[in-house]
Amino acid sequence: MSIGVVVMAYGTPASADDLTAYYTHIRRGRAPSDEQVAELRVRYDAIGGMSPLREITEAQRDRIAGALGAGYEVMLGYKHAPPFIEDAVGLLRDKQVTELVGVVLAPHDSRSSIGEYVERLGPDAEALRSWHALPEWRAFEASAVRAGLASLPSRTHVVFTAHSLPERAFEGDVYVDELESSARGIAAIAQLADDDWSIGWQSAGRTPEPWRGPDIVEMLESVASRGGVDGVLLCPQGFTADHLEVLYDLDIVAATKARELGLAFGRTAMLNDDAEVLTALAEKLRALVA
Repeated sequence: MSIGVVVMAYGTPASADDLTAYYTHIRRGRAPSDEQVAELRVRYDAIGGMSPLREITEAQRDRIAGALGAGYEVMLGYKHAPPFIEDAVGLLRDKQVTELVGVVLAPHDSRSSIGEYVERLGPDAEALRSWHALPEWRAFEASAVRAGLASLPSRTHVVFTAHSLPERAFEGDVYVDELESSARGIAAIAQLADDDWSIGWQSAGRTPEPWRGPDIVEMLESVASRGGVDGVLLCPQGFTADHLEVLYDLDIVAATKARELGLAFGRTAMLNDDAEVLTALAEKLRALVA
């Protein structure tokens, strides 16, 4: 008898040959144009060829599996790349697990994003939808903020970023409330004054509908225009790993904009496979099925 655990993540192409299939899946079966694929390839090339996300996610799964130990079967399931969430669920069902539980490697709940992951687990699975209040995670983020500030000017503004969503997704959702809660909690641990931090949005999709803003690039312009700020530190609290939205959208696009504005730039270290946080997350999963 064992408990099946699906560690869920967004996914990334395994190689450059998989870009079109990956992009098509993100677009819900609509194939991208050659120009769109070429643009995506440029972004990957800018961060070294491919994203390290797959290797990092596998290491995160290994940390959780190691912390859970005997009696648990832990598998990865991706939203947009194989092995898909349904693949992991099927393999665990074949192993005749007695219970099935899932967790998304993203701290904050959202109906349109996390909700889709949970739905794909199936109706009889438990899910840990939110873990932004995990003390070990908040402590990690606060420590990363303090470390980032140590190498920046004393008058540095901290921006906690998260993935933007379409405006229609926010009605009746907890996403913003949870982001505000965690940002405030991390800022308190890091001993930031209220005027020294704010929340920004990044990586909006390229669709005709409005997405939540201001985008981080626009926010940098706002920070620079207010005066009295010499640097900016970005803390991508909505993400747990180094990947395209961090390594390109922040480390290249946002960093370039900050320097154009005369601001020193920094970005906090990512969680990746931190043992303390992922062990604590495993304990929350254990409690969920106890």
